[in-house]
Amino acid sequence: MKRDATALEALCGRIRACRLCVENPRGEPLPHAPRPVFQVSATAPVLIAGQAPGTRVHASGRPFTDPSGVRLRSWLNMSEEVFYDASRVAIVPMGLCFPGQDGRGADLPPRPECAPAWRAELLAAMDSVRLVLAVGQYAIRWHVPPRLRRRSLTDTVGNWRQIAHATSPMVIPLPHPSWRNNAWLKRNPWFEAEVLPFVRERIAELLG
Repeated sequence: MKRDATALEALCGRIRACRLCVENPRGEPLPHAPRPVFQVSATAPVLIAGQAPGTRVHASGRPFTDPSGVRLRSWLNMSEEVFYDASRVAIVPMGLCFPGQDGRGADLPPRPECAPAWRAELLAAMDSVRLVLAVGQYAIRWHVPPRLRRRSLTDTVGNWRQIAHATSPMVIPLPHPSWRNNAWLKRNPWFEAEVLPFVRERIAELLG
């Protein structure tokens, strides 16, 4: 395990020094200095695969330090102490740096360079992961096999049982916990009634 942890630490050092989206971007370069934000260890059984840091997370350098994080921790029935314990919970967004905002002030999609450059290698170094929570459409597209995805995010999340039982490590698709999805949550009460209890139970099994 010490060897695995040392290799992961070295990989994280390379990621934190990455400037790919500035020096060799696909399209417009990142409009600010890169600041990768993620949380990993060689022992975490739970992986939260998010979208990309927002402005508050970019400023803090810590994942989900925003209202979305408050809602996500509520969904998972998880305290901040557990959530930010890297030995138990890994947090790796699809884009590791804040991608900037569009003209309306909305966050841009994750940078296209990031996941192809780092994600497979980083996930391979965390073979302790037993549960992947794929939060939002970008994470779902990466972690849920195409044969199990449906036309819409709603239908894919609705297919969570089949996805959970057909993937290893287990993957459970979730909507993004942003306030922008308040209307979605009201239209789909089955999510909080059926999906979240299963997620909480599985987390409790893995984290004790």
